[in-house]
Amino acid sequence: MKKLFYTVALLLCIGMCVQAATRSKKSAISRNIDIFSSVFKEMQTFYVDSIDADKSVTTAINAMLAELDPYTVYMPRSEQEDFKTMTTGEFGGIGSYIMQRDGNVYISGPHKDSPAYKAGLRAGDLIVSIDGDTMLGKSHSLVSDRLKGTPGTGLVVKIKRPYVEDSVFDVSITRAKIKVPSVPYYGVEKGNIGYIALNSYSESTADEVKQAVSELTANPAVKALVLDLRGNVGGLVESAVKVVGNFVPKGTEVLRTKGKGVMNEKVYKTTSAPIAPDIPLVVIIDGETASSAEITAGALQDLDRAVIVGTRSYGKGLVQTTRDMPYEGLLKVTVAKYYIPSGRLIQAIDYSHRNPDGTVSRIPDSLTNVFSTAHGRVVRDGGGITPDVEVKYPLLSRLTYNIMSDFWAFDFANRYVATHPDAPDLDSFEMSDSLYGDFKAFIDPAKFEYDRVCETMLERLRAAAKSEGYDEDSLTAQFDILEGMLRRPLERDLDKHREAIEPLVLREIMERYYFDPGRIRVGLRNDPGLDSAATVVQTAGRYDKILSPSNKPQKK
Repeated sequence: MKKLFYTVALLLCIGMCVQAATRSKKSAISRNIDIFSSVFKEMQTFYVDSIDADKSVTTAINAMLAELDPYTVYMPRSEQEDFKTMTTGEFGGIGSYIMQRDGNVYISGPHKDSPAYKAGLRAGDLIVSIDGDTMLGKSHSLVSDRLKGTPGTGLVVKIKRPYVEDSVFDVSITRAKIKVPSVPYYGVEKGNIGYIALNSYSESTADEVKQAVSELTANPAVKALVLDLRGNVGGLVESAVKVVGNFVPKGTEVLRTKGKGVMNEKVYKTTSAPIAPDIPLVVIIDGETASSAEITAGALQDLDRAVIVGTRSYGKGLVQTTRDMPYEGLLKVTVAKYYIPSGRLIQAIDYSHRNPDGTVSRIPDSLTNVFSTAHGRVVRDGGGITPDVEVKYPLLSRLTYNIMSDFWAFDFANRYVATHPDAPDLDSFEMSDSLYGDFKAFIDPAKFEYDRVCETMLERLRAAAKSEGYDEDSLTAQFDILEGMLRRPLERDLDKHREAIEPLVLREIMERYYFDPGRIRVGLRNDPGLDSAATVVQTAGRYDKILSPSNKPQKK
């Protein structure tokens, strides 16, 4: 059935999609809608099994939209809650992150001062039931829907808590209006840097950033600002414009969007006087910095108002709006492309030109175009924002990856908190030899599974040699010797990768006591991105030199 309606959706797409910036003829649209309607009615009448009408039509719609871009989506009423939460930053619920693990749903961490926190929920709590209905074996989305609700309403959650006696008990919670901050932390780092972590763009973002900038610049110790946009996938365009407005003159053009036809062009300018027009500013980005976050970084780069540090951003230069659909449905549709002050479009993928197999590819650097910043520095379009100073991050080993993905650090932090109820000092707490020894002992080698890359490659080499006829005893013996050299005890690997593992475990522990601010602050102790930003503003003359017309992107 899915294949059938995919085909029908393509018929709709042929009639309705835009071709070469022109609209399809009304007769073609009407004809293809009639075809779809007729096929659907015939299937409902004659197909051997029953057909779920809502599911089938939604499948057809989604198949049609999948031919366009990943940002144009249809949302029935039942799927709109997360979207509204992203744009408003608010929802009604208990105020806790949850996660799916081993077929069940657990608390991964309550928000500070939320109903979940006040009721005593902790990271690691297994959600056994809600209002008497079992949640064991249920999906993340189902449990989330049960936890959310109208502020002021109550619920009873039965949980099972690890590493404590009497671990199964009921918790009564009253739902409230939950606000997820766009700025989870700001403060003074590296002695004289005002650091701001910005993780989303919602309706409250501009006010949160303005407050952070105002407080930090009022501190006489602060000589520069760092805006951290790593992992920020964007949100509201208007919020991005307002964030830029904190640092550039009133009336500055931040971007313009161009839709279908010359009448659908819109220019966005800052509307208020800046509160930090002159202080040195560095913006940190990475491969997950996208959309509105790229507008902020790209506009500040084009205006030569900030030095961009990090790795190349994602490359999303498309603008979406929402349209109301019948029966309370919602269509999020791409209506325009956006162009930052230099005139460049940073969209990395041209979804209108697909490969023969239907896949899409990033625009090659060789096909990008040259633009100029306000000071005449060279920048390019396509492929996201290229930083002025590139940061090289250490590669993540398979061992380190599995420590996080298989919850070893998560569970160890939960056990630590269960046995250490008093919060340690955030600034002085470190991973001592004794504590790291406890962590190593906590990992059960019999349960710890990870693919050692070298061993995997050796297995493939054995297989390739055998298939090619090189399976002599002498070669097999050499393989055995090499295998023995590569096979190392888990404890030895943990010691070898201690430098990379320690910060991950520390962040987990500090998050239990100090929530997002604690996790972020501990992570900044050894952060190549912040270290590079600090070098830019704390090295005499370097900030101005980077923003001079003769400068080219640098590597750390």
